[in-house]
Amino acid sequence: MIAYIILIVVVAVLLVGVGSTMFLRPRGMHGVRRSRNGQLDMTGSIPAVKDADSDTEGGGGTATATAPPPQRTAEPSAPSAPARPTLEKPPPSAGRMVRLRARLARSQSGFGTALLGLLSRERLDDDTWDEIEEVLITADVGVTPARQMVADLRTKVKVEGTRTPDDVREMLRAELLSEVETSASRALRTQRHEGRPAVILVVGVNGTGKTTTVGKLARSLVGDGQTVVLGAADTFRAAAADQLQTWGERVGAETIRSDKEQADPASVAFDAVSAGIEQEADVVLIDTAGRLHTKNDLMDELGKVKRVVEKRTAVDEVLLVLDATTGQNGLRQARVFAEVVDVSGIVLTKLDGTAKGGIVIAVQRELGVPVKLVGLGEGPDDLAPFDPVAFVDAILGG
Repeated sequence: MIAYIILIVVVAVLLVGVGSTMFLRPRGMHGVRRSRNGQLDMTGSIPAVKDADSDTEGGGGTATATAPPPQRTAEPSAPSAPARPTLEKPPPSAGRMVRLRARLARSQSGFGTALLGLLSRERLDDDTWDEIEEVLITADVGVTPARQMVADLRTKVKVEGTRTPDDVREMLRAELLSEVETSASRALRTQRHEGRPAVILVVGVNGTGKTTTVGKLARSLVGDGQTVVLGAADTFRAAAADQLQTWGERVGAETIRSDKEQADPASVAFDAVSAGIEQEADVVLIDTAGRLHTKNDLMDELGKVKRVVEKRTAVDEVLLVLDATTGQNGLRQARVFAEVVDVSGIVLTKLDGTAKGGIVIAVQRELGVPVKLVGLGEGPDDLAPFDPVAFVDAILGG
């Protein structure tokens, strides 16, 4: 009986084992797909859609995957045009010297203060007059003008007798004005004539601020309501044309320049004048190379520029730019330039720095031409028409 029961149990266990193998998938076949023809797919790749034969081992959800959407390549955008500079509206030139007088007084008052102190002494002996002459010379008035001023002042002191502080100041003011004043006109010839623009040639040595002066002068003229064409005839300094063009773009003035390095300056100047005539501009400003006045060939080139321009139209102004801080060295430069071109006016730059105001007297005496413009700072509108009264009052601190 017991043997019979054991046999029944063994048979039952065998039946259960066979049944389980029929209903369960072999563990090694997990994740295998069948193709349409019943063949097994052994690639092991994950199907893109749900496959009924891909049940997970733990009875969870089926594994699915979706292809990522195709990425769009960004189309290259067209290069944007460079932004045009905003046009500036410069102030008019009238009254600039008066507005900048306080700045001039701060840099030049030492000259006037020293003279007022000496002339106010109770006793004016020979030693005092020698000191006055020394002050004038160190202020770049020059030896001959200084001696003449001392002689005039001594005569006035003897004639007038008493010297109150106000009397001394007025006496010195009158003497300085007489030396600074000149019969030549300080007005710039910037008006169109005979249907053509006025032409201004700007010359000077390296380092005087010549190109900057041309840019500032263009601003001043535009501020006065005139149209300007700039000629970048300084072809020896690579950055000069770029610098001048930047000045012009700020106020809407066209700059004529050459695309070639070391181009002929006379050719560029001629093209600038031609453009000014065609555009019916009021003024053509021509910037020339900052030549060393000791180089004859370079000075000859400057003379050539002027002659070539005059084949097209007359040159109305030749402005010589001098650094006021160079003193007597600036006078030597002025002599050489005056021999090459007919200088009609002087532009004194850096007069607000360590310059001594006497250079105004000296350069006018030396060349016989007036100081027409002065630079009184680094700002774009710090170039002013020279005003003798405002200049003398600034020196005396008035």
